[in-house]
Order: sequence, then C-alpha cells, then structure tokens
Amino acid sequence: MASRGSLTWLMIIVILCNAFAAAAGLALFALAIWVAVDAYKLYPISGASGKDDIFAGAWIAIFTGFAYFCTTIFGIYAALKKRRSLMLAYLIIMFIIFIFECASCITAATNRDYLVGNSNLVKKQMLQYYADGSSKGSQLTNTWNRVMQDVECCGTDGPLDWIEFNSTFRQTYGSTYPWPLNCCKRLSSFEVADPEGCKIGQSSTMFTKGCFNHIESVFSRYTWAVSWYGFSVQMFVFFMLLIAMVYYTQLG
Repeated sequence: MASRGSLTWLMIIVILCNAFAAAAGLALFALAIWVAVDAYKLYPISGASGKDDIFAGAWIAIFTGFAYFCTTIFGIYAALKKRRSLMLAYLIIMFIIFIFECASCITAATNRDYLVGNSNLVKKQMLQYYADGSSKGSQLTNTWNRVMQDVECCGTDGPLDWIEFNSTFRQTYGSTYPWPLNCCKRLSSFEVADPEGCKIGQSSTMFTKGCFNHIESVFSRYTWAVSWYGFSVQMFVFFMLLIAMVYYTQLG
C-alpha cells in the first residue's frame, strides 16, 4: 500500500484528470449534436447510399460524451471517498463507455472513406435520383438544388457530368436544358440571369466548378468532430484509466 502522502497526490491527479475528462466529454457531446442535426443539410446524400454511419456514430457520441461527463463526476466523488467499491464501479462504467466510443470513432471514420473517398458514388446517386419522382429523389433533388445555388457549383465534378453520363434529369429534360437551372447564375430576384446563355454553356452565365469539394469538406468536418476528436478523448481517457487503476490498487 502507498504512503499517505503519495496516495493523496495520486488522488489529486485522478481528480484533476477526471475534471478535464468531464469538460472533454461535454465538448464531444456538443460536437456530436452539431453533426446529428446536420448543420449543412447533406444527410440525403449520405442516406441515399444506405451509408449514413457518420450520423449513427454521432448519436453514439452524444450518449458517450454525456456519459463521460456524468461518470467522471462520479469518479471524482469515488476518489475523494477513497472507497475501493466506488472506484471499481467507476472503472467498470468507464470501460463500457470506452468501448461504445471506440465503435463511434471507427464507424464515422470508415463511413467517411466509403462515401467521399472519390466522387463516383456521389455522382452516381446524383445522376440516378436528381429529378426522380420518388421520395428519395425529391429529397436529393432539393438538396442538390440548394447546394448548387449556395455554393455556386454545378454537378459533382462539373457541368459536364450532366452531358457525359446518362441520368434521370437528361432523360426528362435533356431536350430543354443540358443541366439543371440551378447551375445557372441568378439575379438578386432569384430569376435566371441569362437562360439562353446558360443553355449553351457560357461560363459567364453559369457555375463551372463541381460541388464535390464542398460535399467532401462537409463530411470531413463531420468526421473530425465525431471520429478524430473522439479518438483524442479516447487516448486521454485510456491513460486516465491507467492512473485510476493504480489508485484503485493502492486503496485499502
């Protein structure tokens, strides 16, 4: 058993580590909520592939972030009481939360690589569902219309996506416009500035860059919030639990 002085110092370290972990847990909780509410409104692009695991990981992180906060507060109480039974309960609960948060980090990271590892998947969904009359098609059409206007982009890699590949839009409107009207620049009244110029592809009348960089950036931010920040919390918690286990073994 450790001396009284060394045990006190070990207790102080455990308390300080748990206080920091409580703040980190609250930050994880807040970031996960930000991802779950989908601030950039791109969930339909993820959901259409059946790979919405970034958002599933976010919901897990909401639970684990708040659970870390609550359990670390309990850990401070257990350390102050110097009771082995309380410390053991604390260690077991923290280990369970640790496992769940590992699942959240891995889920978000692997889903991001699948979804935006290259533009082909996003492009395939756009060509298949844009202008489609189904519920999924309606959601994706609205999402793409908003993104193309807000980001001032057209298609996944560029306007040629609508010409070089067969698509639902091309089958429906190809004889009228080669690309959606949302690829065209608009006046302050939101009316198309030059419909005829946009139709023939004048660069001054339409958006020429693709939207994929924006989509990739958004999902990378979501992944950072859920996965990489979560992983950094996990690393700290891992070392904190090692210290807490040493403290547990020194209690009488």
